[in-house]
Amino acid sequence: MADGPIFVTGASGFIGGALTRALVADGATVRALARSDAAAAKVEALGAEPVRGDLGAPGEIRAAAAGCGLAFHAAALPAEWGTKAEFEAANVTGTANVLGACEAAGVGRLVHVGTEAACFAMKPLVRIDETAPLQPDSPVLYSATKAQAEQLVVAASRPGFETVVLRPRLVWGPGDVTVLPGIAEAVESGRFTWVGGGSHLTSTSHIDNVVHGLRLAAEKGRAGEAYFVTDGEPVVFRDFITRLLATRGVTPPDKNLPAPLARVAAITSEALWRLLPLPGEPPITRLAYFLVANEVTIDISKARAELGYEPVIEVDRGLSELAAAAA
Repeated sequence: MADGPIFVTGASGFIGGALTRALVADGATVRALARSDAAAAKVEALGAEPVRGDLGAPGEIRAAAAGCGLAFHAAALPAEWGTKAEFEAANVTGTANVLGACEAAGVGRLVHVGTEAACFAMKPLVRIDETAPLQPDSPVLYSATKAQAEQLVVAASRPGFETVVLRPRLVWGPGDVTVLPGIAEAVESGRFTWVGGGSHLTSTSHIDNVVHGLRLAAEKGRAGEAYFVTDGEPVVFRDFITRLLATRGVTPPDKNLPAPLARVAAITSEALWRLLPLPGEPPITRLAYFLVANEVTIDISKARAELGYEPVIEVDRGLSELAAAAA
């Protein structure tokens, strides 16, 4: 790990927050970008120094990163729904601003939090590795803009300013504000249904494994390279989600929607909501279809060979600890 302060974006979020907590616990000085009073309060609670700034303001980012040798870029818009302009501003322009500002501030290495969704174009991702093509033209705005962001990160790597990408898949665990809360709310409101029976396989990434991977990427990752990390062997999607919901005392229904119908519903719903436009969010989005209807299995051989990565927590233990914490 680099000497001196470490700069983090997205520290008030799930992944960035867990990373910041771990770095501080190990004695690192962490300086984190905070765009609001609420974000600054979260950063302070983690033991880091909040520096007010916004992804849209390169000068503020540069000032925040000044004196830091290492940066982690975890800020992003991971939403199911939004405008193209919103996704591009957060995920593409924001990443470009962080890259330029960090290089100008003298940061020597930047680790970017990527995602397997950057490879998604409405087809399953079966046993993919880092040779799978990015999909910057994906019809899923989150996927497209995260792919474009990763392209910027890799292209920015040069001597004196090295960049590395870490790609987790379906991040879960303590502090999750998206996956488990979102699915639990859908069940409780009667909107949840399995797609294609939910019998497909999926790779998952406990937050502790993601943080472990990020730190290894900072220490050992080859400049300009991307690395997948997961919990190891894939699991059956329905089994995992059922057990994940059980940690909150929630039982999913047996309702099922055939995958082809879900695909058509996602495409049609998004088109109607954008064309008319209709208020709120569509009942199913392309990103939701990706998350719940497709096999997504990841080969982490590269991270194992080059980073020495192995999961530090297995699925069974992670679920047990999550249930115990909620009891």
